[in-house]
Formats: sequence, C-alpha cells, structure tokens
Amino acid sequence: MPSDDPAQFRLTVVTEALRLFAEKGYEATTVDEIADAAGISRRTFFRQFRAKEDVVFADHETLLTQAAEYLDADHDDPWQAVCAAAMLVFERFSHWRDVAERRYAVVQGVPALRDRELVTGYRYERLFVEYLRRELPDEADLELVQFAAAVTATHNYLLRRMVRDGVRATSGELRAALAEIRARVHRAAGAAGFADEMVVAVFPRGTPPNRVADLLQERLGSAR
Repeated sequence: MPSDDPAQFRLTVVTEALRLFAEKGYEATTVDEIADAAGISRRTFFRQFRAKEDVVFADHETLLTQAAEYLDADHDDPWQAVCAAAMLVFERFSHWRDVAERRYAVVQGVPALRDRELVTGYRYERLFVEYLRRELPDEADLELVQFAAAVTATHNYLLRRMVRDGVRATSGELRAALAEIRARVHRAAGAAGFADEMVVAVFPRGTPPNRVADLLQERLGSAR
C-alpha cells in the first residue's frame, strides 16, 4: 500500500526503481516492474512520475521543495540561510546514503541521466541565487552568484566523495567549509567598507607578509 506521506511514498518508489536499475539495467527495466516492486499500480506511477527518468531524481524534487520552503521562512541572515538550506539537503542525502550511492552507479552508465543530474544540481544553485536576490537587492549580483555557486559546489563535492569514493563525509565538514565561505563574504565586505579610507600600519622589520595580512585583517575586522 502506498504511504500516506507523499515524500516517503516517492522515496519508496525511488528505492525500488534504483534497485531494479542496478540489477537489470536502466533500459531493460519497465515501468510495470517498478510499479509492481513498489506495490502500486501503473496508473498511480504515472500520476506521480512522467517517465522512468523522473523516478531517478524524484528525491531531489522533494528536497528542492523542502529547501525552498525553508528559505521562504523568515531569516535574520540570508547568507547563513543559504548555508543552512544546503546543510538540510546534505543531511537528508546522508540519511538516504544507500539511495544516493545506487543513483550514482546507475547515472554513470546512462548519458541522458548524467545530463539530467547536471541540470538538477544547477536548480539548487538557481534557488539560492534567486533567494539572495530577493533578500539582498543592494548587494552586487556577481557576489550573490559566486556565493551560491561556492555553496553548491562545496556541497556537491563532499556528497560525491561520499557516494563515489566511500569517504564518510560528515555534516560537520560541510558546516565548517560553508562557514569559511560565509567568512570570506564578511572579509570582503569589511575590505570594501575601508576602500575610501587611508590605513597606516607599522610592523617590526622582518615580519612575514602573511602575518602582516593576518594582523591587518584582525584589526580592520574588529574596527567594523
């Protein structure tokens, strides 16, 4: 019987479909076989999915919806909200690791699915960019695009290490990496704020250049 939870229902169908794709091959698996394995009718299948290809990425549709709903809520810091939305997606995939690993294996063998995967990844980035544009209309558009791209790429890199290479990427790793991306935004904003001011600094002879840069950053940051 189909689950009363739409997200859980779709995940069940995804899980069964990926299992069949792995066992029989993507092209050799029929919609009827997927429906039978998931305990649903052919008609129910087509009410939820247009084709086999949609099943492969159905959990992404659920996560895109959840990320959008999260961003639609009130947030004091839009930059941090984007990082939190990326964390939400990563933690769901960590929980559904078996599904993510099976999808990766299936997608690599089907060129059309690889193309669809690229488009799906871009949809997260576009969601983040559009949110930042709404919330931060006075910020430079390039900065918003760069930030969203960096967050998405960092998320995808750690997720791919987990599903492709078997490296146990953790939420803590992603959180730390996203915090550094967020910190760079602060540092850039701080530097811009002092662009029209003259700063005079004196350091002992022989101070390493990287130490000079660190000390300047600390002092300029604390003066904001």
